Amino acid sequence: MKEILISTCQAITVQRRLPRLAGGVIVLLVFVLAISLQQPATAKENPYLTGRLLVATPEMKDPRFFETVIYMVRHSEDGALGLVINRPVGIGPISELLKGLGVESEGAKGKIVLHYGGPVERGKGFVLHTSDYVKGATQVVDDTFAVTTDIKILQAIAHGKGPRQSLVIMGYAGWAPRQLEAEIKAGGWFSIAAEEGLVFDKEAEGKWERARARRKIKI
Repeated sequence: MKEILISTCQAITVQRRLPRLAGGVIVLLVFVLAISLQQPATAKENPYLTGRLLVATPEMKDPRFFETVIYMVRHSEDGALGLVINRPVGIGPISELLKGLGVESEGAKGKIVLHYGGPVERGKGFVLHTSDYVKGATQVVDDTFAVTTDIKILQAIAHGKGPRQSLVIMGYAGWAPRQLEAEIKAGGWFSIAAEEGLVFDKEAEGKWERARARRKIKI
């Protein structure tokens, strides 16, 4: 598996707008496995939020998570890892990205949108995608979603052979054991089922409101 590593001098500042990347400027710094994504073997062994969406409530004042929607890649008694899905930070030609990574870019078409995935290790990247694409470095979360950290998925996407839907995400959100449970109890988050249409919706600005509208009120 080839990992992606680019000089830190090519970093960009995370912001809510989508700046167009200057030609030749590559913003992806590192595309490596940030944490073990191994999942429990069965749903019976996984009574947590793995595979669901974590939605910030209006009471969430932390600017890192204000109005965020997070796909939960892993959640267990050992802690949790999630990827913010509604904060795009930059866009540019995928061919330029591949060139900057030092891999073959001939025939590459289209643009790539980079997303802020969370405040932890923002130089590390993931591709969250539909589970129709599964390679050696792919971790299947459930029947709909998977995560891949191998550079080959970017090549596949550039040549129309990648997953049906995908998000390229930088950084992640992480919680220590019981930390997320405490934040949910304090009213900072609620969870909903993850739907493909919501996760991969290109209109990122509307994801939080749409996620809030799906909240079920407990009686």
